[in-house]
Amino acid sequence: MALLDRYGRPVRLQQLTKPQAEPGLTGIRNAWASSIASGLTPASLANVLRRASEGEIHDYLALAEEMEERDAHYASVLGVRKRAVSGVVPVVEPASEDPRDVKIADDVRETIAEHDAFPDLIEDLLDALGKGFSVVEIDWLREARRWSPRQFDYVDPRFFTFDRETGRELRLIDEADPVDGKPLEPFRFIAHRPKLKSGLTLRGGLARLVAFGWMCKAYTVKDWVAFVETYGLPMRLGRYDEQATKEDVETLFRAVANIGTDAAAVLPKNMQIDFEEVSRTGNDPFETLARWVDEQTSKAVLGQTMTSDNGSSMAQAKVHNDVRLDIAQADARAVSGTLQRDLVIPFVDLNHGRQDHYPRVLINIEEPEDTGLILESASGLIAQGLRVRSADLRGRLGFSDPDDDDEVIGGAPVPAKEKTAIAQNRADADPYAGVDDLEEDLSDDWEDVMGDALNKVMAEIEGASSYDEARAAIVGAFPEMRNASLIDGLVTASIQARALGENSDG
Repeated sequence: MALLDRYGRPVRLQQLTKPQAEPGLTGIRNAWASSIASGLTPASLANVLRRASEGEIHDYLALAEEMEERDAHYASVLGVRKRAVSGVVPVVEPASEDPRDVKIADDVRETIAEHDAFPDLIEDLLDALGKGFSVVEIDWLREARRWSPRQFDYVDPRFFTFDRETGRELRLIDEADPVDGKPLEPFRFIAHRPKLKSGLTLRGGLARLVAFGWMCKAYTVKDWVAFVETYGLPMRLGRYDEQATKEDVETLFRAVANIGTDAAAVLPKNMQIDFEEVSRTGNDPFETLARWVDEQTSKAVLGQTMTSDNGSSMAQAKVHNDVRLDIAQADARAVSGTLQRDLVIPFVDLNHGRQDHYPRVLINIEEPEDTGLILESASGLIAQGLRVRSADLRGRLGFSDPDDDDEVIGGAPVPAKEKTAIAQNRADADPYAGVDDLEEDLSDDWEDVMGDALNKVMAEIEGASSYDEARAAIVGAFPEMRNASLIDGLVTASIQARALGENSDG
């Protein structure tokens, strides 16, 4: 039976080992792109965004790439958001406790989750945060009947487009159809499209959200540099009289301009240059605007500003970090879903056949506990008389139980000789030694203890001449049995056994 993908399309096994999205110098997919950011104006930016909204996404994707390359702050906050997910060790959960499901989950863990390139795969998929989508091609390795990903190749998003009818289907631009592209080959690509906002994928990238502020900051920094270059220099004024010709004015202008670079000039005798001092103002307007744009970028990417910009307090950072945690958890869930759909299920289908349920690769981001608050609360409650299991408290604080030979910190001080004796006793002690001794004591005097109780019975049995006579003699002897020694022995042994049990628990 033919293997089908999630859309019911047949999987062509012979195509899985052939690269599908390689760039070339002469083909439709060119690895090199011309600059869009150079000379960007409000009008040209509006045109780029408008065309992207209409499906022409090439220039928008090129601009999104350049924005990361040209702005340290934007690149930094994007990197922080990516690494919040890529730095987490994934876990693999089997579909059930059935041995076959556990075996399949172990295969997924060893082949995918523990793959050396897995963290880089997550980073490449999270490139979708800026651009709206990201595609990674699986380089499958086939050995006999075994399929495994050899590596994961990031594909330039400029090599893709969306269908004209719905704007939802991602298609690969190809020589066969350079306009509408062709459908992605089943089991060949991992396509991540995070839901950053409702609507079409090509309108959801963070680059679209911060592009205008990014352009304003670029203008501001350029003006700031020009201001710094001339800051403090006097204004150079060239004066000419009414008889000056056009050539005289041009000569004077060149002289004024040259003074700024060469600090020297040659003038006709009837011309004059004055140096006017200008009032020195600070660079606050430039810095304020640049900082404001950075703060808005931080809000767009991280959901907060406190941990990425100066001027934050510790309390503010703790509050805002919770917001960023929510975003990181959402990113982790989205990436886990993409991996499940485009990597885990194809891998299992290729190696183990179709399943009713599949193992899951999960990237779980746990909320960090405030260990200081836990310790402070526990200390106060313990001082009020609350009894707490040390194992529970150690677990919340991340501490392990010390072994007998570990060097420990804290606890009641113990003299060195006593430490040695305790360690030796712990090493030599047999947990059942006390029980064995008690059993031996009871066995040693059993004849004396039982003699008082059985002597009368044994005498009656020996004097009987038949079974019925012996039975009647035993019944008659019971009231005269002396069992005081037996009762005393059992009570003493019970007390000793209880003492041994309580001592071992302590």
